[in-house]
Amino acid sequence: MQTSTSASRFGGASSSAKGKGPATEPAAAYELPWVEKHRPKSLDDIVGNVETIDRLKVIARDGNCPHIIISGSPGIGKTTSILALARQLLGENYKEGVLELNASDERSVPIQLTGIRARLSRAGLTLLRCSPSPNRDRGIDVVRNRIKAFAQKKVTLPPGRHKLVILDEADSMTPGAQQALRRTMEIFSNTTRFAFACNQSNKIIEPIQSRCAILRYSRLTDAELLRRLLEICEIEKVEYNEAGLTALIFTSEGDMRQAVNNLQSTYSGFNFVGADEVFKVCDQPHPVKVQQLIKDCAKGDIDAAMTKLEELWLQGYAAVDIVATLFRVTKGMEDLLEYVKLDFIKEIGFAHMRILEGVSTVVQLGQSFRPVLPEKEWFADHFIYKLSLTGGLLARLCKLSMKPELFRQA
Repeated sequence: MQTSTSASRFGGASSSAKGKGPATEPAAAYELPWVEKHRPKSLDDIVGNVETIDRLKVIARDGNCPHIIISGSPGIGKTTSILALARQLLGENYKEGVLELNASDERSVPIQLTGIRARLSRAGLTLLRCSPSPNRDRGIDVVRNRIKAFAQKKVTLPPGRHKLVILDEADSMTPGAQQALRRTMEIFSNTTRFAFACNQSNKIIEPIQSRCAILRYSRLTDAELLRRLLEICEIEKVEYNEAGLTALIFTSEGDMRQAVNNLQSTYSGFNFVGADEVFKVCDQPHPVKVQQLIKDCAKGDIDAAMTKLEELWLQGYAAVDIVATLFRVTKGMEDLLEYVKLDFIKEIGFAHMRILEGVSTVVQLGQSFRPVLPEKEWFADHFIYKLSLTGGLLARLCKLSMKPELFRQA
């Protein structure tokens, strides 16, 4: 299923339309968030990254698990894959044979204490005693104490199986903690294996990378997201329509965790999953409005485009949200000529760069032009505009579609 932003998919679906799922009572309170309630328990249940999952299935079948690093974007199944692998490797011994840590948590206390000291200093106060010291790397302490103690612990496991240390968000570990971990991996490699989940594998030091098998996960496709969302809708008896699921896929950008969270939030708030409801919950510019804005730019209608931009701006959307939606909608529009689409994407990219550099005003998104009149003549029926080369995004997009004669000096 493609992430098309056509009005027929997003637009027109109102909450009164009949959903494809069965009608249900109002959403009740749930003990667990759906993202945890429906987390896959085995490798067979994980969607996406088929080739990499097949490699993990071979490891689970053979039992000889190497040190592994799984890297990729958030919400694509890295931690879930490692947990499922651990369950299939250790079975009933999972609780005793697995140590799960989140590497980013081990840095939180020093950071919090540093902030507390700064606030007290501004108030003229001093923090005399505090343990642990904010200058102390707790990551090293975790490696030396918790991980080393777990590696030394004797656990009865089936033949060919090893204890498993799972480090989530391992790219948040300090270099010192990673250096301390390297030696621990060498000493206890006969009894303990390590599995790292990270967003960027290049933030893991080279000595650890060389000891691990590196698996890279890609973002989930629209079809994979749709399949999983349909399964959850059937289990939870969610009332929905096709436009609502398309909106969930559009807003998630390949992130399964975000898609499931948005599904639960939308259904809990409206008892129905439609396009309008999803965009209200996710608080993103509606793709149909953005698509019409782009069509106005393609026609060179700067006034209509500016009116729609003003509506989005007054609704409180940040410049970075608007330009990001502009990029994604432009990329998915099929009725734009290819060369026009490429020119638009280029200009949107430049505007996005300037916004990220700090120039996130409505002028950056809008236009900057002035009427240029001939010296001795006045045209009553139309103006000739001279668009500034340093004008806003919409001005540059409209200029690409206007006739060159309009920009010639009289």
